[in-house]
Amino acid sequence: MLEFYETGAAIVEDSVANTVLRVTEANKRALNFMFGAQKTILEELVFAGNEVLDRACTEMHLFTEFTSKMAAAHSVKDIKTMYEECGRHQIDFVRRDSERLFKHGSRMVETTSKLFKQPQD
Repeated sequence: MLEFYETGAAIVEDSVANTVLRVTEANKRALNFMFGAQKTILEELVFAGNEVLDRACTEMHLFTEFTSKMAAAHSVKDIKTMYEECGRHQIDFVRRDSERLFKHGSRMVETTSKLFKQPQD
């Protein structure tokens, strides 16, 4: 009868140890996920701030270029040429901006997928 109680106690002790180990691992994974999410959010805030500043600088550059060309235009032909050049510059800007946003989107997908992967401890 004593062996039965010792075996039962060993099984319960092993079960408790396994449960504690699983809870510890789950807590570790949750903590890693939360820190990773926090890091990603902060990186995104920094990226967004840099993008807004870069876009404002580029828009100001395009506006000053437009203003200087408008001041230099003395005929309808010069104004037409100026609009064509400024239109090309604006289209190039939109293209570069779109490419940058697509690259950022793919980087965000990769970063987010890394958050959900199992940690390699």
